[in-house]
Amino acid sequence: MKKLCLFAALVLSLGANAQKPKPNIIYIYADDLGYGELGSYGQTKIKTPNLDKLAAEGMRFTQHYSSAPVCAPSRCMLMTGKHGGHSYIRGNYELGGFTDSTEGGQMPLHEGAYTVARMLKERGYATALVGKWGMGVTGTTGSPLLHGFDYYYGYLDQKQAHNHYPTHLWENDRWDSLNNKPFMVHGSIDPKTASDADFNKFIGNDYGSGKMTEKALGFLNREKDNPFFLYLPYTIPHLALQAPEKYVAQYAGLFEDQPYYGDKGYSPSKYPRATYAAMISFLDEQVGIIMKKIKDLGLDNNTIIMFSSDNGATFSAGVDTKFFNSVSGLRGLKMDVYEGGIRVPFIARWPGKIRPGSVTNIPSVQYDLFPTLAELTGKEVGGMDGVSLLPTLLGKHDKQKEHEFIYFEYPENGGQVAVRMGKWKGVRHNVRKNPDSPWELFDIETDRNETKDISAQNPLIIEAIKVIAKREHIHPHVLDWEFIDPKIKK
Repeated sequence: MKKLCLFAALVLSLGANAQKPKPNIIYIYADDLGYGELGSYGQTKIKTPNLDKLAAEGMRFTQHYSSAPVCAPSRCMLMTGKHGGHSYIRGNYELGGFTDSTEGGQMPLHEGAYTVARMLKERGYATALVGKWGMGVTGTTGSPLLHGFDYYYGYLDQKQAHNHYPTHLWENDRWDSLNNKPFMVHGSIDPKTASDADFNKFIGNDYGSGKMTEKALGFLNREKDNPFFLYLPYTIPHLALQAPEKYVAQYAGLFEDQPYYGDKGYSPSKYPRATYAAMISFLDEQVGIIMKKIKDLGLDNNTIIMFSSDNGATFSAGVDTKFFNSVSGLRGLKMDVYEGGIRVPFIARWPGKIRPGSVTNIPSVQYDLFPTLAELTGKEVGGMDGVSLLPTLLGKHDKQKEHEFIYFEYPENGGQVAVRMGKWKGVRHNVRKNPDSPWELFDIETDRNETKDISAQNPLIIEAIKVIAKREHIHPHVLDWEFIDPKIKK
């Protein structure tokens, strides 16, 4: 009888373990959102109540980095767990043009790339991408359907994503027409004759990010009974300055707006400050919609929701980053490996697992996502440049492996390299023209805004950083991206 009871207990135990549900995963990615553009990160002018709630109910990271200071490489490194010295895509390698007839996308991700989505699909997850891809269009090796996604909807081409009122988006390699007339988003109008009608030419009916939320909700409805991974890279607040009127109206008259006429690229906007704030508030509302849907489906306690941005705030075309203190006083903006170009918000929420209102100062980077999700869903995967952040997320700080270094390599904007090593950060710029350009050194703990170069006082630290930088660079497959090794030139 005793043996029978033990056997029954064992069977019940095994059954309980077998039925333990895998956690659902939602990763929401903003586009060009600066470190200081959420209320939970110090923003005072732009309303972000849903993202602030996400932070209040989860964990907020204060020293989190995008893997690169621009779109395509950040997305590639996020998806493949590689840093800028190892990544297949390292810059925005543009193909084609801005019109529908010349849509060509960016450098396609290579066939057989091992992505987060592919790893999770192998582990029984339904996988979806809804938003901006930027790593190859349909008919190339870069289609999301070839890289672990069961379903995708959104922009394949980053240039098309400059327009938030496109003629079409893509759904599983099929063209999905929207109720918008075609227009050149990089247009301008004459300040002397500008009328409301001129500004309204750059506004359509179907707002791209709104369509994304609609499709994301459809995916959640379909897969609510299965473990799922939803990668949700919205295209806002990336330029152009476009937002539905009711969101712009929330900020009408608050910011002493002066019209932007499109003279520096992207579309004109009658109220550029209000429109930029409206775009971020629209994004915030979409996050709230997704959070509510998860609760309504009864999945809240088994779903981890994460939020971040692909790089720092932009630097041009009507966006007033000084007015909004978009990067919280950090040095640099998008396209810089200084903190303002790569330090970004990162919030993670998982009721019952992540302590509400918690904050961590651990240096981390987006190529940590792959090992984090690998450990979360089973066993770790070899060959990654990042470290799993799961111990930190679960409050097991004593078990967290810290980065020996975080490496950044960016071939555009003159060629830039950076290494974060503990409290130290080394930066080189203009490397393409000057292969021997000197290292700057900053103590990020005492000088987060990188105002004082202390390289001369710390030669041993510089030598250690040089060793890391030399070791971590491997030759890219695109010659335009090789700016470090003087033996390899055009």
